[in-house]
Amino acid sequence: MKRIITKQLGELLVDTKLITQADLDKALGLQKEKGGLLGQVLVSMGVISEEAIAQALTAQYGFPYLPLAGYEIDAEVGKLIPQNVATQYGLVAVDKVGSTLTVAMSNPLNQQAVEDVEMLTKFKIQVFVTTQTDVNDAIKRCYQI
Repeated sequence: MKRIITKQLGELLVDTKLITQADLDKALGLQKEKGGLLGQVLVSMGVISEEAIAQALTAQYGFPYLPLAGYEIDAEVGKLIPQNVATQYGLVAVDKVGSTLTVAMSNPLNQQAVEDVEMLTKFKIQVFVTTQTDVNDAIKRCYQI
């Protein structure tokens, strides 16, 4: 099932009053200057927690939430996505069933990331939302870095 996503993460967080427009503008400026994922920039600014971002995405779009801290990822499945792609988009492959690859990501609204991973892996992608910290830790475990 394809979700119709009309908003970017920043818009969603402003609309749900989790951050202000001023917070978003400042974060976008920092992101442009230093790079990185918007969610991470907002967390580093101290205006929102990773958990609040994940809960907003779950509530608004119905993405299932998957905490990865104790989740055992099969190394073969994890490596279906190249490390540089996983790091760039803040995502990790966690399971594979038939032609469907389950991916946990900190910003499931990033349609480009989902499309790129589908093209790279030739799998249909099922998205779960998780925190960026969980993704980073899972990437370290998966690629032994």
